[in-house]
Amino acid sequence: MKLAIASDHGGYALKEAMKKHLKSQNIAFVDCGTDSEDSCDYPDFAEKACRLVQQGEADFGVLICGTGIGMSITANKMNGIRAALCGETFSAHFTRAHNDANVLCMGARVTGAGLAEMILDEFLNTPFEGGRHQRRIDKIAEIERREHHV
Repeated sequence: MKLAIASDHGGYALKEAMKKHLKSQNIAFVDCGTDSEDSCDYPDFAEKACRLVQQGEADFGVLICGTGIGMSITANKMNGIRAALCGETFSAHFTRAHNDANVLCMGARVTGAGLAEMILDEFLNTPFEGGRHQRRIDKIAEIERREHHV
C-alpha cells in the first residue's frame, strides 16, 4: 500500500504527525506538500496528491487542512476521486465499506493527532464491501462522466 499525503499550512503539523504514524506502521507514502506553516493554497496540494491516486501511483490520498472542507471540495472535483471528510472512526469505516472512498480528508483544527491516527487506521484497514454498494459507485461515476461532458 502506498499513500499520497498533503496539507496546507493549517494542516501541516497534523500531516507531520500522520507521517510519523505511517512510518511506524511501515506504510509507504509520498509527501505532496506543503513543507511549512507558511500560508499557502490548499487546492494546489490537494490536486497534486489526488493526481497520484488517479494515475495509480498511490492507492489512497490523505488530505489535511484546517477544517478538511476545502481539501474535500477540491478533491471531489477530480475524476475518479471519492474524498470523504471524516472526524471520527464510524464515518471512516463506512466511507470505505460503502462508498469505496479513495481519499481521506481531515481537519487539523477540529481533530487531534490521537483521534486522527485512529481515523486513518480505520480508513486504511476497512475494505470496500462491493455488492449493492458497487451499483451506487457506478452511478456516481456515470454522473461524473456526464458532468464532464457539459
